[in-house]
Amino acid sequence: MKIAVMQPYFFPYIGYWQLIHAADCFVLFDDAQYIRHGWVNRNRILKPDGDWQYILVPIKKHAHTDSIKNIHVHPDIRWKERIIRQLTHYKKKAPCFRETDKLIREILSEVASQKIADINLTIIRGICKYLGIKREMFLSSEKNFDYSNVGDAGEWALRISEQMGASEYINPVSGANLFAPDKFAAAGIKLSFLKPRAITYDQRGNFEPSLSIIDVMMFNSADSTRQLLAEYDIIPPEAASGAKA
Repeated sequence: MKIAVMQPYFFPYIGYWQLIHAADCFVLFDDAQYIRHGWVNRNRILKPDGDWQYILVPIKKHAHTDSIKNIHVHPDIRWKERIIRQLTHYKKKAPCFRETDKLIREILSEVASQKIADINLTIIRGICKYLGIKREMFLSSEKNFDYSNVGDAGEWALRISEQMGASEYINPVSGANLFAPDKFAAAGIKLSFLKPRAITYDQRGNFEPSLSIIDVMMFNSADSTRQLLAEYDIIPPEAASGAKA
């Protein structure tokens, strides 16, 4: 079984979905510490003038050491309605606005939890269903993984892989320096890295890369988006040194 582990991002960029595409099992690592100004409760879409803007979920005050699984959404702000309004400008130029807008509205209507991890799991599962991606997927906190004796950042994934009985662990190549290949080899787990190919699509203006999957789907049909998800190479650790993400 090929496994990948990532923090639960909010409407993540296409590279995140490529990792889901490459794996058999995808673990949303909500046991990790929440980091401000990351991608757990925000992402980027186009602005009407062609620049980019954030879409975000406001969160309640919390301790700076809190893990993602303990982060709750601020209950008094209508963040869903605001995001829907932010998407309306796509109607003028995005060929797939109607189906993407419908999808986002349906997914957001299904969000019932006040926990950001649960919200992101609902979003990711909803988009996977739309794109026809069937993968085992769950929050790490649901499994009560044993993280004892974790010495560095790369060992979180190793411990999860061992306890899931994985034969291969896949990580974005941008994080290759965090991993010790010899430790994975000693555990009998193949360590691989996903190297994305250059991806562009017609945004009806200057191309802004690495925006939310929402932007990708606004300008590409479900079939075309699925094709973009396959635009990557799986490389071994020895090829990952110096490779560009």
